[in-house]
Amino acid sequence: MKRFWCLISTWCCVAGTALAAEVLPSPEPRWWRGNLHTHTLWSDGDGFPEMVAEWYRDHGYHFLALSDHNLLSQGERWRLVKDIVTRAQTDAYRQYLNRFGPHWVETRKSASQETLKVRLKPFEEYRALVEERGRFILLQAEEITHSAQNGRAFHMNATNLIEVVRPRDGATVRDAIGNNLQAVQESAERTGRDILVQANHPNYRWGVTAEDLAAAVGERFFEVWNGVDSDNDPGDQHHPSTDEIWDIANALRSAGLGAAPLYGLATDDSHDHHGNKTRALPGRGWVMVRARHLTPESIIRAMRAGDFYASTGVELDDVTFDQQTRKLSLQVRPSGDETFVTRFIGTRKGVNLKGKPRLDKDGRVVETTLDYRNTDGPRIGEVVSEVKGTRPAHTLRGDELYVRAIVTSSARTEVYSSEFEFKRAWTQPVGW
Repeated sequence: MKRFWCLISTWCCVAGTALAAEVLPSPEPRWWRGNLHTHTLWSDGDGFPEMVAEWYRDHGYHFLALSDHNLLSQGERWRLVKDIVTRAQTDAYRQYLNRFGPHWVETRKSASQETLKVRLKPFEEYRALVEERGRFILLQAEEITHSAQNGRAFHMNATNLIEVVRPRDGATVRDAIGNNLQAVQESAERTGRDILVQANHPNYRWGVTAEDLAAAVGERFFEVWNGVDSDNDPGDQHHPSTDEIWDIANALRSAGLGAAPLYGLATDDSHDHHGNKTRALPGRGWVMVRARHLTPESIIRAMRAGDFYASTGVELDDVTFDQQTRKLSLQVRPSGDETFVTRFIGTRKGVNLKGKPRLDKDGRVVETTLDYRNTDGPRIGEVVSEVKGTRPAHTLRGDELYVRAIVTSSARTEVYSSEFEFKRAWTQPVGW
């Protein structure tokens, strides 16, 4: 009798799990947390992909794009264990072996530890180990990494690929971005995939300007926040921040080109997965996407519709823009004794679109985004209102090109960043 009861209990637990993961015929939209920029040992990250994926899954993420440079994790690849240990600055191989065991971890027999090699598992193999329906999925991605013919660097992530997209040249960054957008579009048509493309860390090596992003009207997404320390998100005395770049690019798009605005992402761009380095850690930035299903296509289509926000720790229970009343309303999730300030940022019609070069202390032109600041008339990226509390709202008055919101918490981020230490959330531009 006792044995029979144990069997029933086990069946109920299994059945309960199955019911919890049941796909409903008409699920309500909900928020899914994900990171769309991650590196592993397949390129210049220091973690095995299975280990990296498990970290994100176990820290409350629902989706993760593994986006190594100019490749997909496909085919046969072996790496020297000693090289992995050197890169990780810790015994990452031993941690991997301890976690998954010798029946999963494959090595090539060697007479010497100096020549021992371990196989990097391909995407279709390791995804079966870590994905869970309704809880966590992986997306295959590539960071298209290149420089334009004028020497300026640009990186773009293409997510939900099944084939590598080879970087294409261009005389300038904006030419190269356009050429690579075309390459991704060709892949999407050839393979029948929904593929999301984002422009990464524009201030990395000061490679991409607001004018570049404005001109590439086929690009709809960019990283307003990239978690790597020293990638220059805050800008400096001669270069605008990524937040300023966002507003300048959207003013140029909306008022100058009649194009749809850019949407802003926060990502980790994580490379360092062992807690012993601080430059490119996981857990610094993510997106929250409102969708009915946890599938690549549902996530991408919701993002194309602008139904997501970027975050470094602030959680929003709701973001609503009422087309009739022209009111943007947020519901911030309270946490402990945190306080919140929301700045609604917009750009009005009639704004100055004639920028001037920025100069260094010696009067030489700095090759960067032009300076559009002026003292008369509408300005790009004005704070149109500032609201404290967990129910901020702003009603557009009718002369805006767009309005977006940044919510800043009084609490520090869980994973420290030297570039900004307090939690934030960014909503997408509305009213355009």
